[in-house]
Amino acid sequence: MEQRDLGRTGMSVSTLCLGTMMFGAWGEKDHDESVRIIHAALDAGINFVDTADIYAQGESEEILGKALTGARRDEVILATKAHGQMGEKDGGTNRRGNSRRWITKEVESSLERLQTDWIDLYQMHRHEPDTDHEETLGVLTDLQRAGKIRAFGCSTFPAHEIVRAHWTSEKRMLGRYVTEQPPYSILTREIERDVLPVCADFGMGVIPWSPLAGGWLTGRYRKGQEAPESHRASMTGGRMEKDSGANADKLEAADALAQLAEEAGISLIHMALAFTLAHPAITAPIIGPRTMEQLESQLGAGDVVLSKDVLDRIDVIVPPGVTLGQDDALYGSVFTEEAARRRRPSGLA
Repeated sequence: MEQRDLGRTGMSVSTLCLGTMMFGAWGEKDHDESVRIIHAALDAGINFVDTADIYAQGESEEILGKALTGARRDEVILATKAHGQMGEKDGGTNRRGNSRRWITKEVESSLERLQTDWIDLYQMHRHEPDTDHEETLGVLTDLQRAGKIRAFGCSTFPAHEIVRAHWTSEKRMLGRYVTEQPPYSILTREIERDVLPVCADFGMGVIPWSPLAGGWLTGRYRKGQEAPESHRASMTGGRMEKDSGANADKLEAADALAQLAEEAGISLIHMALAFTLAHPAITAPIIGPRTMEQLESQLGAGDVVLSKDVLDRIDVIVPPGVTLGQDDALYGSVFTEEAARRRRPSGLA
């Protein structure tokens, strides 16, 4: 499998990254089967694996730790994330977020669950508006200097926050985010407007999640056919409801894309993954199989190169910079969504 530079970190990674969100209580509950799938991915040439503390509340990390014991660990660029709520919210207010207090504690928990002495890429799962960038970047820099993490990145950060974080790193002489992990697929292209150009300007590696649009780009969603049963659909609610009015554009596009893939002589899965890899800012899309069959259907996509004609026809079906489906537009701002941030308190001029 082809290798690409992970931004300017000096690390090289496979063009497909194995995501492990579906291993554990959220998906494949059999640990042995999950380990078997992970090993099959490594045997196929994948050397980049991504997880997060919040996936099944640490269970995904535990499974990955079992799979990477011994020599396997040295072969893999291992990435995990922190930010989401761990444990019950009641009594656990500070068991989440991007603060020095929480990150210092949670990185140790991840190291223990992963059965490793270091994490190659430690990522902030989301931006936190009420935590200063200097707070977060300061502790990440300390962890890097202590050898607990090799590099650090961010996930689903708006473009302006990526810029602010880099400004903070420069002004405060701190380490910087070297990767970004955004949502990106043929159906969710909004990051082409600003996030991807910003990442390219800063030399960041980009590891897009949900390149199959949560299942819409598997070829199973077609006009005039019943919606397939989907494990992921039970987790994402309305985003996967085929007959929802909000998803009408996605169904229309998914059907047209499936026809295009058939004409091109490739599977829609391979076309969707190859589309993300065709963008010059992308390093490696994250595939998230729950079964061995799903893994096998996605392997090989890293070697597919789409012709200019196919890429042009994709642009007609879903124009550049456009995201179909309101529920998939994830770059809203708290400054517009929360009334308290856009209205003066009553009685003030």
